[in-house]
Amino acid sequence: MANALTMAARCTRLSARNLDALLTSLILPVLLMLVFVYLFGGAIDTGTAYVTYVVPGVLVLCAGYGAATTAVGVSGDMAEGVVDRFRSLDVGGTSVLAGHVVASVARNAVATAAVFAVAFLIGFRPDASPAGWAAAVGVLAAYVVAFSWLSAAIGLLAESPEAASGFTFFVLFLPYPSSAFVPVDTMPGWMHGFAENQPVTHVIEALRGLLLDEPVGSAPWLALIWCGGLLVVSVAASAVLFRRRTA
Repeated sequence: MANALTMAARCTRLSARNLDALLTSLILPVLLMLVFVYLFGGAIDTGTAYVTYVVPGVLVLCAGYGAATTAVGVSGDMAEGVVDRFRSLDVGGTSVLAGHVVASVARNAVATAAVFAVAFLIGFRPDASPAGWAAAVGVLAAYVVAFSWLSAAIGLLAESPEAASGFTFFVLFLPYPSSAFVPVDTMPGWMHGFAENQPVTHVIEALRGLLLDEPVGSAPWLALIWCGGLLVVSVAASAVLFRRRTA
């Protein structure tokens, strides 16, 4: 645990020094939200104010993008040889990767706060109870942790940080074929199956219902099941890939 916390502090400092990546992770989700609300929102009928509908989707987009940058950090450590130095100090692979994941959670907390602040300024008014807020934070945190570990596995699999950065494009694209920005029933019929059942949709529907104090059905549980399954697979894959890369 001490090693993991030390690695987390290191990764957090590195993130703070990389101003370009930090500003991008903060500004990009806010800009996307403003674009959708002010440029496209007037043409999209969701049955409510569009800012109310779109904010949960932007939160998930923000969380996914922030988590995906973990792949670049892990790949950079592997390429630079710093992991070999850590291993010579008896720092295990789990501690190194856990440090990146904890730093990812910290980055996402700051980015999420920025999105919420701008959302309030442009009219987002959640009606969640304290329990609803706690549940929403829990679902979003589970999503960030699961995708951060998946990103760590991708970073170990990639041959270079440039290759690992391609994962961020995939994560940025994933919320679009979901209920993030438009209702699923407005999409072509052949897309409904995927859009309704992919993990991002369950996370978004859970956040939307919890923040707006609306019926959520099984969405939170499905979201947590997806996140839990993804986390287990990603941690196991990361352990195997780390041993192969450092053998």
